[in-house]
Amino acid sequence: MILSGMFSSSETSMMALNRYRLKHKVKSGHKGAILVSKLLEKPDRLLGVILLGNNFVNILASSIATIIAMKLIGEAGIALAAGLLTMVILVFGEVAPKTLAALYPEKIAYPAAFILTPLLKILLPLVWLVNFFANNFLRLFRVKVQHHQDGHSLSPEELQTLINEATSQLPAHYRSMLSSVLQLESVTVEDVMVPKQDIFAIDLEQPFEEILKQLQKSPYTRVPLYRGSLDEELIGILNLRRALPLLMRADVSLKDLVKITRPAYFIPETTSLSVQLGKFNQKKRRMALIVDEYGDLQGLLTMEDLLEEIVGKLSTDSKAKPIIETVEMLEDGCMLIDASEFIRDLNKLYELDLPTDGPKTINGLIQETLEFIPPLGTCIKVDDYVFEVTKISKNAIEQVKLSFYTEPKIRHATHD
Repeated sequence: MILSGMFSSSETSMMALNRYRLKHKVKSGHKGAILVSKLLEKPDRLLGVILLGNNFVNILASSIATIIAMKLIGEAGIALAAGLLTMVILVFGEVAPKTLAALYPEKIAYPAAFILTPLLKILLPLVWLVNFFANNFLRLFRVKVQHHQDGHSLSPEELQTLINEATSQLPAHYRSMLSSVLQLESVTVEDVMVPKQDIFAIDLEQPFEEILKQLQKSPYTRVPLYRGSLDEELIGILNLRRALPLLMRADVSLKDLVKITRPAYFIPETTSLSVQLGKFNQKKRRMALIVDEYGDLQGLLTMEDLLEEIVGKLSTDSKAKPIIETVEMLEDGCMLIDASEFIRDLNKLYELDLPTDGPKTINGLIQETLEFIPPLGTCIKVDDYVFEVTKISKNAIEQVKLSFYTEPKIRHATHD
């Protein structure tokens, strides 16, 4: 019974081991984990030696019990021995050991590996013979018996579930960062860019004194310089840190500033954030201008914008209007929102669930749903949210009031 319980518990513990914790133990040099890892590389052999041993001791126990029962009681004792032995094996040889192994797999699997490894070497010819017949039987049903090394690899969705469930091991902000890293592949630069109308840039066609004033008041280190408009003639990107010694000179001229500008770095709007993060490091750049398929400028992306997708809002926000200033929480639980705000930012900061598979901003979402620019006071339901247009301009929605949709209560008429 002890041998039966040992084989049963070792089988369950080997299969119940956390594979990633096992790999960590192997890398740290744990001898038991190394033996278990080698045994699990060929699970058919492992199961072969365990079941061979388990069935041998169970049949041996049955034979011994039958002989004892016949000597003590006679032929009537055979049925009694079979019944009693079934209960004993079931409790002490199967259920109890396997339950214990499922609860504490590491405490049983690692010591068991020191017994199973030499036993497998001794019984290898017999185990091979058993597996030969078993594997060929499975091939009759077109089951391919192969040893897959990547059988326990996780998909991004499974990794996300693992992160969400690691509530006790990881603080909330770490889980948020890991989730953001997993989403870098599916999020494009268009989703996080600063729109073209919000880009802080300087027109070189204005007086030089005005240019210097704007440079002094610039909230950013890198400033695009252009003539006429950003779409017509983009001169380059001026790094104010490099330009500081030059700006301190009394005889500085516009020509001097243009000389130290760096050519702009353009990227397509469909580039994923994971790819762009590598490109920034590869090209030693911290700012990129985003263009569509026709080459028209759409917006601007900085390294800070990209990092904010992972770590959250940085202390120095690179966008002209921090989202906290464009969202006003009302006493009734509603929200006044600037319609140019990104839907992804609102979902992330205010735990909303607005659709992100279409337009990027609230303005775009409402216009795409209605297919026209709505008049003031228009209300529209999107999923579980209601948007009321509170401010508009000639060609866009400027502000909306967001509230949560509730089913209307219908009062039924009654007759006296």
